[in-house]
Amino acid sequence: MARQQQDVDELFDVKNAFYVGNYQQAINEAQNVKPSSPQVALQRDIFLYRSYIAQNNFRIVLQELKNADPMLQPLQTLVEYLSPDSNKPNIVADIDARVQKGVELTNEVFLIVAATIYYHEDNYEAALKILHEAESLELRAFSLQCLLAMNRPDLARKQLKKLQDIEDDSTLTQLAQAWLNLSEGGPGVQDAHFSIMELSERLGALGAGPAAAGAAAAASRGMWDEAEQMLTEAQSRLPQQPELLLGLGVAAAHVGKPPEVSARYFAQILDSHPDHPFSKEYNAKTNEFKRLAAQYQPSVTS
Repeated sequence: MARQQQDVDELFDVKNAFYVGNYQQAINEAQNVKPSSPQVALQRDIFLYRSYIAQNNFRIVLQELKNADPMLQPLQTLVEYLSPDSNKPNIVADIDARVQKGVELTNEVFLIVAATIYYHEDNYEAALKILHEAESLELRAFSLQCLLAMNRPDLARKQLKKLQDIEDDSTLTQLAQAWLNLSEGGPGVQDAHFSIMELSERLGALGAGPAAAGAAAAASRGMWDEAEQMLTEAQSRLPQQPELLLGLGVAAAHVGKPPEVSARYFAQILDSHPDHPFSKEYNAKTNEFKRLAAQYQPSVTS
């Protein structure tokens, strides 16, 4: 009985809610945990503060980090990086210097923060370099995401095998397999679709990332109505998430809605998320079109 009690993961519900992007549920679960040890309390706080950061509730995190465990302090750097008008080049340079020193590489919170910043900077090689020796399930799943972003599904599949060896039936392993199957296409898309639907049935509301992946899998199978429904349900909880707005704009066109419906979703992304890759590419192409059009304007002689 004592052995069984030891094996119980006190943060099971917190982690699962966090991994599927249901950050408010993760916060609620974390606040209900009565940790049995300082280590469990530290892990709880890691997920609690990361959930607040994912919701852009930065003030709470900065306020509480003043008196928090030193292991949590790297989260302040992540808040600074994600904050509006942050000096991102200086923050990246600081992360580079800290990685070079190597002192913080034994702190998993620092590894998460540094890898997240490198991922946002599209510097997947740097993220993989610091995650290379990581043994935890989450950091291995993060490595898999980086490999998919680099269009290396062959290496991602090797990383998935490591995840399966650690914990085959975990939520993270299930998500990682769905990401990989979706990226490879073909018969795996159906498996990805079923996996995410199973997660939804088991864990409840999905966050933006898993919902968008599930919708993409449904859309790849020609099930556009289901894709739109999944995105709409997620968007009702997360109204300004760019991945959901983008997916809804595409889905609206495929289910036969008027063009202005898609245009509204895209306008929301452009207004609310000017730094999103879609916004940057859209604005770049718009400016390029205007530049080219100006060269061919008819000249009128009086």
